[in-house]
Amino acid sequence: MGMAPRFNFLLHAFLCLALATTSFSLSPKFYDNLCPQALPAIKRIVEAAVHREPRMGASLLRLHFHDCFVNGCDGSLLLDSTSAFETEKNARGNFNSVRGFEVVDQIKAEVDRVCGRPVVSCADILAVAARDSVLALGGPTWKVRLGRRDSTTASRTLADSLLPSASMDLPALINNFKNQGLNKRDLVALSGGHTIGLSQCVIFRNRIYNATNIDPAFAKERRATCPRTGGNTNLAPFDPTPARFDTAYFKNLVKERGLLTSDQALFSGGSTDKLVETYSKNPDAFWVDFGNSMIRMGNIKPLTGKQGQIRVNCRKVN
Repeated sequence: MGMAPRFNFLLHAFLCLALATTSFSLSPKFYDNLCPQALPAIKRIVEAAVHREPRMGASLLRLHFHDCFVNGCDGSLLLDSTSAFETEKNARGNFNSVRGFEVVDQIKAEVDRVCGRPVVSCADILAVAARDSVLALGGPTWKVRLGRRDSTTASRTLADSLLPSASMDLPALINNFKNQGLNKRDLVALSGGHTIGLSQCVIFRNRIYNATNIDPAFAKERRATCPRTGGNTNLAPFDPTPARFDTAYFKNLVKERGLLTSDQALFSGGSTDKLVETYSKNPDAFWVDFGNSMIRMGNIKPLTGKQGQIRVNCRKVN
């Protein structure tokens, strides 16, 4: 007899707890009633921007990633410097390299117009634009979880210490992702985002002149546009098809043609070799894992409910 009331109490407590957590967790349906025109508006602008310049797809994908790794997916990367804080745009992994901010501004203006007021957060815009960019370049789609709110501050210091660097070896990369709650599969799948886009000579120079685990013909080819000194901003593709979301990135790694040290680290006799081989042979496996890992990354410490704000201008706090 004594069990029933106690059990009911526990069940009730559990249900309340479940409600408390689910009511503020992200959901693909967040804007369905709030502003059904929001997602189509984002898609239209992303498609036009990527059509104008395919590289923009990679740039928008990277903005979401570099936002999420610093204090969670809260739009902090979009804030310009104020007297209160220095922008994350000046951090080592961002300075003179993150781009696409004008497209984000354009998306923000358009969603606020179609919704009639600012209801879509800048953080959510980054999450949706990342998905729409991948899709526009022939990649997979996934259901973006929504309902993030925007931060009221940013941290260059945190960005400096948390963003992974192109010179990292495999243990450092695994650890960097683990600190964000992401595993080895997430690391390899998300690195596959390098199947689109370009990198600056200053980022890959050390590898093409000094690495031993590099295909000599590939190193020679890259040195042609990336001299030992100068030409820092000269661009090179991560794989031969930088405007197509495919598995060429992984095929490259198997041939020791990874552009960055951190790319080749995924296939260098370590614990991620098998996964790289799988993705290189099986596009479906890569697509499924990439979508799942993007959802997991998008779930890093979001601000929800009454936390944060919905910024009117993505570059500054209301």
